[in-house]
Amino acid sequence: MAGRSSRDLRPRLKVLAGLCGVMVLVHLLNMFSGGGLSSLGIRPRDPASLYAIATTPWIHGGLGHLGNNLVMLAALTGLCLLEGVAYFIRASLIIIILSGLLLWLFGRDGVHIGASGWIFGLWSLTIVRAWFHRSYGNVLIAVAVVLLYGGLAWGLLPAGAGISFEGHIFGALAGVAAAWALHRTMPRVGG
Repeated sequence: MAGRSSRDLRPRLKVLAGLCGVMVLVHLLNMFSGGGLSSLGIRPRDPASLYAIATTPWIHGGLGHLGNNLVMLAALTGLCLLEGVAYFIRASLIIIILSGLLLWLFGRDGVHIGASGWIFGLWSLTIVRAWFHRSYGNVLIAVAVVLLYGGLAWGLLPAGAGISFEGHIFGALAGVAAAWALHRTMPRVGG
């Protein structure tokens, strides 16, 4: 990232700010609708809820849920955006679609909402990416993510009835798949 002008950062900062803004706006709409948007989550194996693969990451059950996810999503998005906006968008699409589809196929009964699958996907992507793109920068980022956010690994274990640990697992698997797929299809940037 050294040597890049502040002009290069503007599109990335806009994406990050826009993402956080949309997340907060959707939560406010959900609050003002009395939680009405919460029904737009994934209901496993219900064909009528397949569309929810796209809506689930934007809907949260409360301010605490939103706050926790927003902080983690912003941090991991910022790291992913170091590779560029196109990389982040492609990675996010792979993670959201694949983790959502796996959750729809194999998740427990109930309505699954929140950005946790996306977060766990970006988390595993930033770690595994160092394996596919071996540069000092990627290895440093992977080590930092493991040291700072290694506690996320506990989220892969069953923790309670209201926590979609399977969404976390499928998100992490989707992040590995995204790292592999993008390694094979995206041109390598930097060194």
